[in-house]
Amino acid sequence: MKITVIGHICMDVIRHPDGKESQGYGGIYYSLVALANIVDPYTKLFPVFSVGNKDYATLIERLSAYPNIDTDGIFKHDGLTNQVHLFYDEKQTRIECSQSIAPPIPFKKIKSYLETNMILINMVSGFDITLDTLDEIRMHVREDAIPIYMDAHSLSLGINGDGSRYRRPLTDWRRWLFMLHTVQMNEEEAASLSVEKYDELNFVKQVTALNSNNVIITRGANGCTLYHDERKQIQRFDFSGEKIERTVDSTGCGDVFAAAYCAKYIRSKNETISAEFANKVAAYNAECNGSSEIDKLSKFKINEIK
Repeated sequence: MKITVIGHICMDVIRHPDGKESQGYGGIYYSLVALANIVDPYTKLFPVFSVGNKDYATLIERLSAYPNIDTDGIFKHDGLTNQVHLFYDEKQTRIECSQSIAPPIPFKKIKSYLETNMILINMVSGFDITLDTLDEIRMHVREDAIPIYMDAHSLSLGINGDGSRYRRPLTDWRRWLFMLHTVQMNEEEAASLSVEKYDELNFVKQVTALNSNNVIITRGANGCTLYHDERKQIQRFDFSGEKIERTVDSTGCGDVFAAAYCAKYIRSKNETISAEFANKVAAYNAECNGSSEIDKLSKFKINEIK
């Protein structure tokens, strides 16, 4: 089995509520390495993204620790790797500031990795791919019915001149969310993405009408909700928040959720089983200190082959 992973990598600089600071790879790195730790032994991962020139060799060496990751799709770009400063308060709400966002990943870099079993697109920066590139991906895999999982992530974030991010709606949000297997977003992202400002259920109805059959709303410590369109009838599945010892760092939980869902779905072909599994793995990720401890997710490794 193959999973193609698309999205921007970044270097996270995290300021925790206690004033301490930590640094590490972030963005698509969370999704990719979470997958490497979770997928069954017969699944290969094909990441497609760029990294700043000076960071390329170090990153490739780091990823060489995972034999199921094929790094041929990772390429260099001139300039620096995107650096993201994240400031958390006691409620785990955050302020985000981005510097040196990479250029969008062009379709010509992605095309050769579309003979796959699943595609995970994580809009880490919101500028990871263009809408035209997404359209090309959809059209390329349509006949083979290859599922596309999109984490909307920063799609609803604009950027100020100083690099700070802010929520704003997208006038073409319907084109972005058209014809996807699953769309994932948190409550704030779902509330801010559409110009019409739909409530959650009506927003979900609009998305499923676009031939995207699954919408997942993540709710932090409160778990998540899967909305599944079954023959034009929307079914709702709520998954409670998992009990964990303590929240160390919630950075990357959404990225890990997306990875865990895809890892489970390519074998189970079951949306509810996959969402429930992703909910558990993402909750555990909050006990880990940034991406430096992401290998702890190997406790969830999928061993059964169905």
